[in-house]
Amino acid sequence: MIALSLAEIAEIVGGQSHDIPDPATPVTGPVVIDSRAVEPGSLFAAFRGENVDGHDYAERAMARGAVAVLATRPLGVPAIVVDDVQSALGRLARAVVARLGTQVVALTGSAGKTSTKDLIAQVLQRKGPTVWTPGSLNNEIGLPLTALRATEETEHLVLEMGARGIGHIRYLTELTPPRIGLVLNVGSAHIGEFGGREQIAQAKGELVESLPPAGEGGGVAVLNADDPLVRAMASRTAARVLLFGESGEADVRAENVRLTELGQPTFTLHTPTGCSDVTMRLYGEHHVSNALAAAAVAHELDMPADEIALALSEAGTLSRWRMEVTERPDGVTVVNDAYNANPESMRAALRALAAMGEAARAKGGRTWAVLGQMAELGDEALVEHDAVGRLAVRLSVDKLVAVGGREASWMQLGAYNEGSWGEESVHVSDAQAAVDLLRKELRPGDVVLVKASRSVGLERIAQALLEGLEGEGAVR
Repeated sequence: MIALSLAEIAEIVGGQSHDIPDPATPVTGPVVIDSRAVEPGSLFAAFRGENVDGHDYAERAMARGAVAVLATRPLGVPAIVVDDVQSALGRLARAVVARLGTQVVALTGSAGKTSTKDLIAQVLQRKGPTVWTPGSLNNEIGLPLTALRATEETEHLVLEMGARGIGHIRYLTELTPPRIGLVLNVGSAHIGEFGGREQIAQAKGELVESLPPAGEGGGVAVLNADDPLVRAMASRTAARVLLFGESGEADVRAENVRLTELGQPTFTLHTPTGCSDVTMRLYGEHHVSNALAAAAVAHELDMPADEIALALSEAGTLSRWRMEVTERPDGVTVVNDAYNANPESMRAALRALAAMGEAARAKGGRTWAVLGQMAELGDEALVEHDAVGRLAVRLSVDKLVAVGGREASWMQLGAYNEGSWGEESVHVSDAQAAVDLLRKELRPGDVVLVKASRSVGLERIAQALLEGLEGEGAVR
């Protein structure tokens, strides 16, 4: 964070100073909510959670080098006391971003947010110092914590914005007002909470409504030309609109899209200033749309097409458990995509697995889809889980392992009804049962995809399959 004194912070957040020997003491380290992450000069924000109260760790944070605690009550250590720590954190983030004047890029969408954010960050890093959301910390706490990592040297601040209801994204844009707003897609993620795709579109579109009007240095709405609900958001913004996609009407588009034998996308990138070829290190055709979104943002920030293409070709995965591809010494490839799942991302992952299977079969290998529940689908849950099972069969996935309870059984039933009558599909009760099955059945050349919603915890399966490698596995 930029260096602010404790007195300045107290004024910004409307707090009262308690037990602070010198109000001029600057905060020179990061703002953190975990006492274990404290560095010398940090400000420790004490949140009260369901199981842990951060106020109980105030002394530990001070012992690790924090200069003060942001808290809701005096603690006997240097503290700035406020009514609500979350609101105070948001006010502090807004003040810091306003002082910096850095380019703020915000993005949202039903699927692919984190992967796209990681691509944007890696592309913009070539242009100048960039701060971006770590992992999926895209809520009312994670977003201000990210913004407060920016310094005077930061040229680009890339912020992922999530929503679980109407008004959530509007609130986040008030904390860190963006100049560039990117909407990837409107899908089925959290449809059970929103009530329908139209409501999801309403929530996601709050991002483009927040942008400043078009003009020199004005706002830019980067919209997916291939998604009708996203493209329609052009009518909801006063900002200039920049379209990306495979549509011929897109300003930034891809042509000659195909997958390599390993399932990695290759295409020709077209921007208003030129074109260049891209071959990605990531897996799955769905990353083409993510790459085009990143390219559109980079184009808006004056990067030439050939430099954007090079950056996209060299970009990797920054966030864990998102199509992490590891080849074991015995030739089995594990694809850990277990961070989260919704119908769109599940279909994309299965198609990527099918593409990787072409090379696997040439070596005598098979494809395995180890899948679990997609959460928060509401009344659509039965239809969507059934559809995933059917798609696995249509894509000729060799083995489907549906893990868990009712939703997993719906997947297995979908596969059965699509024609998987033998041993091609199986329903197991939990992660350990899946691990036991895979350890018994896997053979060299096999490719194993592991994917489910985060709450299911299927990353344990991937981790179990990779245990004992001690660095011998090759991450591709």
